[in-house]
Amino acid sequence: MNQPLAYVHPQAKIAKNVVIEPFVTIDKNVEIGEGTWIGSNVTIMEGARIGKNNKIFPGAVISAVPQDLKFEGEESIVRIGDNNIIREFVTINRGTKASMETVVGNNNLLMAYVHIAHDCIVGNNCILANAAQLAGHITIEDFAIIGGMVAVHQFVTIGAHSMISGGSLVRKDVPPFCKAGREPVSYVGINSIGLRRRGYSAEQINEIQTIYRILFQQKNNVSQAISLIETEMPATRERDEIISFLVNSKRGVMKGYSSNG
Repeated sequence: MNQPLAYVHPQAKIAKNVVIEPFVTIDKNVEIGEGTWIGSNVTIMEGARIGKNNKIFPGAVISAVPQDLKFEGEESIVRIGDNNIIREFVTINRGTKASMETVVGNNNLLMAYVHIAHDCIVGNNCILANAAQLAGHITIEDFAIIGGMVAVHQFVTIGAHSMISGGSLVRKDVPPFCKAGREPVSYVGINSIGLRRRGYSAEQINEIQTIYRILFQQKNNVSQAISLIETEMPATRERDEIISFLVNSKRGVMKGYSSNG
């Protein structure tokens, strides 16, 4: 860690085998776990809590203050787990008094120029492709894949195992297991390839497909669809996960098949 061309605040807590390349700046009130590599010209500001075995590439800025005019200097943090790859010029902002933290879980790939704003939660095993942009208060659940140059509206939730087409504008919640694309962003099927890769059986995939046929392809509104799903589909983990997502959606879910395009 003894890199003479880097600045590390004496109060920062850095594990012994962290590799810090030249021209890195690490401020006070920062904690970095063992095995993490920090590339040249990375800036890690106050309030960063970074776990083990992360790779942070040149130019990234972690734990800058929120781009939120309501921010009043509260001592919020960015919490990053283990085994993440954070590519060039990624920016991850601290939380605000709304939740006091921005969270990135484990085993995520954040490609170049990704922005994660204040109070977001990114789960585990997610991929955010180049220049994906998250506004504040967004939740990305486990195994979600966000395409390049996707822009996500504040307070949106993107469900587990979902996949968002590159260049999409996401203004509504995207339920788990779905693929979303077109403009406005709409249901375009389930993420069957991703589900197979993660060990879901043909029966589970068929069940998910039937549920979304009820929701998105039979011209039911969300309340009607939930009632039909509960009546017609046996209780399973996947069924209950989808129903819970729909019931708890605050921004409303995306549309079904669109006639556009």
